Amino acid sequence: MQAAEIDIVSVTKKYGSATAVDGISLKIPAGAYCCLLGPSGCGKSSTLRMIAGHETISDGDIRLGGKVVTDFPPARRSTAMMFQSYALFPHMDLIDNVAFSLKMKGVEKGERRARALEMLKLMQMEAYATRRPAQLSGGQQQRVALARALITDPEALLLDEPLSALDPFLKIRMRAELKRLQKSLGITFVHVTHSQDEAMALADLIVVMNDGRIEQAAAPREVFERPATAFVARFMGDHNVVSGRVTGHGDGLVTFEVPGGQTLVASGRAMEAGRAVDVGIRTDRVRIGAAESQGFGFTAIVSNIEYQGASVKLSVTGAGIEDFTVITDDAAFFASPVIVGEAIPLSWAAGDASILGALDS
Repeated sequence: MQAAEIDIVSVTKKYGSATAVDGISLKIPAGAYCCLLGPSGCGKSSTLRMIAGHETISDGDIRLGGKVVTDFPPARRSTAMMFQSYALFPHMDLIDNVAFSLKMKGVEKGERRARALEMLKLMQMEAYATRRPAQLSGGQQQRVALARALITDPEALLLDEPLSALDPFLKIRMRAELKRLQKSLGITFVHVTHSQDEAMALADLIVVMNDGRIEQAAAPREVFERPATAFVARFMGDHNVVSGRVTGHGDGLVTFEVPGGQTLVASGRAMEAGRAVDVGIRTDRVRIGAAESQGFGFTAIVSNIEYQGASVKLSVTGAGIEDFTVITDDAAFFASPVIVGEAIPLSWAAGDASILGALDS
């Protein structure tokens, strides 16, 4: 199987007066595992369906392997799509389910059944070849759906929420299976999900979408450590977002004031005074204890405590700061525990607070 580069060029999708996808451009390298990530209604599934050819494009172009396929039907795109429901035929055994697309292309029965059995072997499902879908577990049905999608030798496999119907333990197992399969086949995978953990575990390229636009497209580590916008920081859940207005700058640091009146400091380029900013502060880098330098911490009131095994999550509030989260090591927490309602000092290092982007004044 060959892999195709996917190039989305200024693509818009409108449904009547509603814009589902708003002029996005994205290049997915050949052989990459790309996850389109975002909340419901952000445009990720519409984008996937436009790549597949199941949705028309209102404006812009899509290129697969350097070829403009904007007006091509799905069958001419060298892609295969695996739907969320799996859409297996209940009256057919697994071989006939997997071989169905070859049957539609007129491939001789013996050849298509032989190729279907090869695909079932790839999915470690050959022992179930004569069973029907109702006799399989959810994970087994997913493997059959994957085999059916891959039998056409696509250059790109498109997956629409493929793990959403599975229980939590099976999801983790199937994540590993998908990653193994993608690496062994070497083709481009484009996977729609609303799960941050799923995208982080699978993707070479995470594309975070919101309101029909791309907020950030980068490797998982960059999205996690350097979110481009306040939306990405909040959606990924690993940063606190504090909003304020610039009061000064110097030595690569920006001083800003939050609505409650206190002054904090973050890493960032020089900005004019009075400009509105969003600042991201890593939840796992916040310490319980007084700040060593002024502006890198505040006094907070503990509003909730959640024990999560290896870590403890504290929800706190401060003057002009709400919905602030601290993730601390469980051993450190229980060595010096705090309680709900207690006032505690919080602090962080200079490198763990950075400007995410300016808001309109």
